[in-house]
Amino acid sequence: MPSIHDTAIVSPHAEIGRDVVIGPYCVIGDHVVLGDHCHLQNHVTLTGPSHIGPRNRFFSFCSIGQQTQDLKYHGEPTFLEIGSDNVFREFCTVNRGTLPGEKTIIGNHGNFLAYSHIAHDCIVGDHVIFSNNGTLAGHVIVEDHVILGGLTAVHQFCRIGRHAITGGCSKIVQDVAPFTIVDGNPAATRGVNLVGLQRSGFSEEDTRALKEAYKAFFMRGSTTPESIEALSATPHGTNPHVLHLITFFQSSQRGVTR
Repeated sequence: MPSIHDTAIVSPHAEIGRDVVIGPYCVIGDHVVLGDHCHLQNHVTLTGPSHIGPRNRFFSFCSIGQQTQDLKYHGEPTFLEIGSDNVFREFCTVNRGTLPGEKTIIGNHGNFLAYSHIAHDCIVGDHVIFSNNGTLAGHVIVEDHVILGGLTAVHQFCRIGRHAITGGCSKIVQDVAPFTIVDGNPAATRGVNLVGLQRSGFSEEDTRALKEAYKAFFMRGSTTPESIEALSATPHGTNPHVLHLITFFQSSQRGVTR
C-alpha cells in the first residue's frame, strides 16, 4: 500500500502504484499514473494526463505535468511521459505537450537539479544531468548522457547530441554536436568531451576516431559535405560513433554550433 500523508490531496482519478510515498501537502491531480516505489518529499504537484514510471524521486516544490506555456494551447488533452529512476530536485518544472495528443517525454536515470525546466514537447533521453537552472524551451531534443551546465538556456527546436556537455551560463541557439563541449553566450564548440567519454568507458580507438571527426568538422574550415566526404575516405568513417555524428550533422535543421 502507498504511504500518503494526511495533508496530501490525491485525486480519485489518479492511479498510485505500490509502496509509493506521498509526503505532506502534495497534490496529485486527475489522470496521473504514478509508478511503484516513487517518492514525493513534500509540497510536490503532479498534474495530468501524465504517466510516471517507477522509482522516481520528487523533492520539495516540484511542479510536474502542468499545461504547456505555449499560447497556442486551448485546453486540448496533451501528455507527459516520464521513465524510471529519475531525480527531480527542488522547484523543477516539466510541462505537457501543446497540440492534441502530443507528448513531452523524459527517459530514465536522469538527474534534474534545482529549478530545472523542461518545456512542452521536449524529448529528453537517458542518464542526463541538468545542473541548477538548466532550461529547455519547447520542442528541444536532448540525447542520452548529456550534461547541461548551470543556467544553460536552450532555444526551441534545438538538439543536444549524446555525450555533449555545456558550460555554465551557456546560450544555445543551434544544435550541439554529439561528444563535444560547448560554452559561451552565444555558445561556441570548444573541443571533444574527452573526460565524459573516458568516464563512459569509450575505447581509445573510439576516442581517436571522434578526435579525427572533430578536426574534420570544426578545425579545417570545410563545409559539412566536404567534412563527411573526407571522413568517409578514412577508416574512422565507419566507426559507429562517427557515423552517429555524421547523421546528426546531415539531419540538422538549425545548423550546428561551431
